[in-house]
Amino acid sequence: MRAKPITLFFAAALVSTACRHSRSATADFYPGPVGRPFSTGVRVGNMLYLSGQIGTDADGKLVGGGITTETRQTMTNIAVVLQQHGTSMERVVKCTAMLADMREWDAMNTVYVAFFPTHKPARSAFGASGLALGARVEIECMAMVDE
Repeated sequence: MRAKPITLFFAAALVSTACRHSRSATADFYPGPVGRPFSTGVRVGNMLYLSGQIGTDADGKLVGGGITTETRQTMTNIAVVLQQHGTSMERVVKCTAMLADMREWDAMNTVYVAFFPTHKPARSAFGASGLALGARVEIECMAMVDE
């Protein structure tokens, strides 16, 4: 659970900075799942900042099968959230990947790149311990949206 506060702090800092530096900037907060203390995304101007996603199914349970299956479900979850907020994978400009074990980088990357066939967003990655629900990977994204 330690990765979530960092993610939330990062998103809050981005919103705060964007609102401070733009007189016309307003933030739209999209509620997260009931009982979860975060928004699925925050829109500031034409940017959507997504909270980190992990490989959970429709019941909120982590999918089995290891890093490959988790990454596929994580990226599918990202695509769904982007669509819910009026954008798509093609409009993603930056991702941050957090892995429980950096030795799983190649396996995660093989699945990740398949979700970006026409462009490659900027990306950062780091090893993390204690991801939510014991996940192997968590990915957050920033995407452009129409104003």
